[in-house]
Amino acid sequence: MMIGNLSRSSSARLSNRTSGLNSPRHSFSVSSFSHRKWIPFSAAAPSLISIAGTFFLSALLLAFACALYLYLLRGTFFTGFAVPEEKCDVFSGSWVPDTTYPLYNSSDCPFVERGFNCLANGREDTGYLKWRWKPSTCDSPRFDAREALERLRGKRVVFVGDSMSRTQWESMICMLMTGVDDKNSVHEVNGNSISKTIRFLGVRFEGYNLSVEFFRSVFLVQLGFPPKHGPKRVKTTLKLDRLDDISHRWVDSDILIFNSGHWWAPSKLFDLGCYFQAGGLLKLGMPITSAFKIALETWAFWVETMVNTNRTHVFFRTFEPSHWSSNKKVCDMTQQPSSEAKGDDRSEFGEILAEVVGKMRVSVNVLNVTLMGAFRSDAHIGPWTHPSSVFDCSHWCLPGVPDAWNELVFSYLLANDWRKFGR
Repeated sequence: MMIGNLSRSSSARLSNRTSGLNSPRHSFSVSSFSHRKWIPFSAAAPSLISIAGTFFLSALLLAFACALYLYLLRGTFFTGFAVPEEKCDVFSGSWVPDTTYPLYNSSDCPFVERGFNCLANGREDTGYLKWRWKPSTCDSPRFDAREALERLRGKRVVFVGDSMSRTQWESMICMLMTGVDDKNSVHEVNGNSISKTIRFLGVRFEGYNLSVEFFRSVFLVQLGFPPKHGPKRVKTTLKLDRLDDISHRWVDSDILIFNSGHWWAPSKLFDLGCYFQAGGLLKLGMPITSAFKIALETWAFWVETMVNTNRTHVFFRTFEPSHWSSNKKVCDMTQQPSSEAKGDDRSEFGEILAEVVGKMRVSVNVLNVTLMGAFRSDAHIGPWTHPSSVFDCSHWCLPGVPDAWNELVFSYLLANDWRKFGR
């Protein structure tokens, strides 16, 4: 099934390997069941032969029923979902041309913020919209908005992280809105416009009693003031052993998707006077990677102790590659997906995430999107920003790559028969 590497042991290392843009499509079939001719039993009194025959027939019918159940569950029940004999690494694959994409029109979705709407910002080419992610050894079903909305009826989906998480949140809302007839029934709960500075944004699908929410928490742990009598260069600290003070609002969700990574950089930390703190003590010499690991361990303990994983599907998305030029002033963009994985992938973060999640006592699914993004330098915002004074070689246009992340989330839920959703 398509859950092979949606697992706690997923590694996010970006290997320098190639992948064809038109990899051959693999199909799989479910073995047919053999048929037998039955010899009628005598109507006489039961004998050892008749008893044995009855037992044999009952056992065969039971085996047939079990095989039929598995066939329906793992094959034809999921239309268009090809299941290989062994688990499939859905994160190893290539981008293939698909003229049925994109999944939505950004101009028809009021929840795409202007900064991510490349077409509205002057981008004229549309070729970057016509690509679909295809795993190498299996295939995934096309996203069905109405089916997803029905499955999500009465549920709560929560995204937690930085602006990359907000991009995925906006993407999911737009994907789901294509299945809504009354667009006015979808609204932000506080009437807010989409903004990168607001810590909470929530969109309600009233017709489905569905909430899709975003909480801005770029480090996942608490940002606070330094201890008294600390060095003057220390303006703020990250309390690595304390999760964000809004974390209590993340619980009681049905789908919970985290990300963090882009803010764990000297320019976002030390250059701004932000240093690390643990156990009430400053850790001035601590490397960023060590601090990131402690923060993730704090997050992991919180998930284990505060989240009911019998109800909640928990995901953590890996680092998304950026594609800056060598002088860091413009983007190293291509006209279409590249055949070679390139970009700044921060692979050390993926290794730390895999290690921490691998030791957790509860189920957490790693969305290992690092490699799939490394092929898509063509899909960055680039010069089509708003305002247009700077280049953006890290974020993605919408529609675009974040839609594929959400397709993987929905494929996972589908492959697991929407387990924990009570349907």
